[in-house]
Amino acid sequence: MIIGLTGKNCAGKGTVAEYLAKKGFVGYSLSDIIREELSKKKIEHSRENMISLGNELRSKFGPGHIASKINERINEHRKITPHVNFVIDSIRSPFEVKELQKNKEFVLVNVDAPTETRLKRMVARNRIGDAKTIIELKKQEALENKKSETNQQVDETIKMADLALVNDSTFKELYKKIDRELKRT
Repeated sequence: MIIGLTGKNCAGKGTVAEYLAKKGFVGYSLSDIIREELSKKKIEHSRENMISLGNELRSKFGPGHIASKINERINEHRKITPHVNFVIDSIRSPFEVKELQKNKEFVLVNVDAPTETRLKRMVARNRIGDAKTIIELKKQEALENKKSETNQQVDETIKMADLALVNDSTFKELYKKIDRELKRT
């Protein structure tokens, strides 16, 4: 099984990925591919730099490039451990979904939470480039939804989800929802 996670910032994708990792899933993040490239270039891992480099990589190598790097890692891992489950975080483009769908057992999950909840989480984590107000958050989200093969298209990606998890309560409640969905698959 390969579970891909999409959704808006601070909806809880990372929390879902961490929980699945505790259940034995091998975790990958498309953002890690971008962070690795930023580190090679000695560029700060700010939100703006992540978006800019991600768009640059998609423009230079194709819109599914970042996801193809994850597919390569999955295939390498399966050579060593054939029957392992994976969770992939930070899917933000329909082209990334299409690349990952080359794996027949791929399921895309939208992790969602109310805007106010996501903003509170963002302010609490205090990551470089994170919004501090609703206005800033809406501006950032608009940048993540440009209709172009080389840009993020979070809203279009969310529309492709096979199922949704609403993360609007406690960790315990979220974990129950995840377990319920795992039993169905």
